[in-house]
Amino acid sequence: MKTINKIRTRFAPSPTGLLHIGNVRTALYAYLFAKHDKGDFILRIEDTDRKRSEAKYEKDITYGLKWLGLEYDEIYKQSERLEIYRKHAKDLLEKGAAYYCFCTEERLEKLRRQQQEKKLPPRYDEHCRNLSKEEIEKKLKNKTPYVIRMKMPRNRVVEINDLVRGKVEFNTNLLDDQVLLKSDGFPTYHLACVVDDHLMKITHVVRAEEWLSSTPKHILLYEAFEWTPPKFAHIPMLLSPDRKKLSKRHGAVSLSDYRKQGYLKEVILNFMLLLGWNPGSKKEIFSFKEMIKEFSLKRVHKAGAVFDINRLDWFNGYYIRQKDLDEFANLCIPHLEKAKLIHKIGENKFEIIDTKEKVYKDFIKKAVALEQKRIKKLSEVSNFLKFFFSGKLNYEKSLLFWKDMKDKDIRNSLEISYKKLEEIDKDGFSAKNIEAILKKAVEENNLTNGELLWPLRVALTSSDRSPGPFEVAEALGKEKSLQRIKEAQKKIL
Repeated sequence: MKTINKIRTRFAPSPTGLLHIGNVRTALYAYLFAKHDKGDFILRIEDTDRKRSEAKYEKDITYGLKWLGLEYDEIYKQSERLEIYRKHAKDLLEKGAAYYCFCTEERLEKLRRQQQEKKLPPRYDEHCRNLSKEEIEKKLKNKTPYVIRMKMPRNRVVEINDLVRGKVEFNTNLLDDQVLLKSDGFPTYHLACVVDDHLMKITHVVRAEEWLSSTPKHILLYEAFEWTPPKFAHIPMLLSPDRKKLSKRHGAVSLSDYRKQGYLKEVILNFMLLLGWNPGSKKEIFSFKEMIKEFSLKRVHKAGAVFDINRLDWFNGYYIRQKDLDEFANLCIPHLEKAKLIHKIGENKFEIIDTKEKVYKDFIKKAVALEQKRIKKLSEVSNFLKFFFSGKLNYEKSLLFWKDMKDKDIRNSLEISYKKLEEIDKDGFSAKNIEAILKKAVEENNLTNGELLWPLRVALTSSDRSPGPFEVAEALGKEKSLQRIKEAQKKIL
């Protein structure tokens, strides 16, 4: 009976910046592919770029994956494996698949300039490819700095059967003699990733299509080491709405940016899943378990996927509305704290910073319930609900006016609202009762809804765009609602 190897995928980011949203999709696809068959998902931190790698970016990567729920089974750091790469570079030298290159930076720069002037593609001219053994030993003895380059075979066609893109061919005559080990003893991506993928028993390499052109070099390295290569799947590029590569000029590009704006982790996963993958149906909402069950590389598109922020907002709004109120409040509280509207002083107890008023979580729940059906991202809640956590509201008198109302009309409208709300018993101060009483008052006083309710809305919220006045009044409570109407009346004296 044939043994089927356990599927092992890896996500291998470089900690040279915040975790890019495009890399999140790569990690997600690699994770789902492995877990679909109960395989392993490996995190490998490729920190061999000593100048640009930083610990804070490594933390951002690990935190981001855990926040999303993409738990890795093993973690490795390339900077802790340097001797492994050096040993394998020497193995390639002994096999004749690599060679020492002693060219100086000055010579290489001069070569690049000459190639640019002649409009030739930049590539190494193989100056050191055929040095004699004596020349090499002499330079090594003199401690001349060197790199180790791959000895690219010539006049060959390398064929890749990519799981996404199908059959792709590369002519080795168009490929450079790639540096494998730098002069500081650190490996380049090409050597380190091949060695690691083999030693870590990676069965499937899922990565961005920008690495497709490097794959023939990797296939040839596997061949030189006499190893069996993994299967490759190069997923399509993420595009902006103008169909150019997604970059900072198109807005947020890091996972932390989206997290801070209040996009839910379920939304990021669901949205990224559908950027380049077709479920084979019209279904759009997927739980994490459903993603694992249904994902297949066979349905990943070849063409680039457009990152539509409006679509992301729609997904986020949908998921926000599915949350029960208690969970929604828990998600909103950090954003209210960050905006310095409240701060926690005990278990389910908070202080409103502007008024020093002590409130319980139920008060917060009443506030955020006003916006649960309207907001698209959690960060909006602090701006939309600022009025709720403010003492005295600041707004222009003109905002109180509905259409062509005069001062006396506003005074009359606010007076009617005040008296009607004052008559309601505190225990019966509900949106339903408030609505019934005020709508009756509209009829009794021969007013339009706007003439009575617009000034009330502004008095309660200081905004022309807010939740309905009935719901706001209930959430604020009778005392605060009457107080705010009084403050509005002072503006019309």
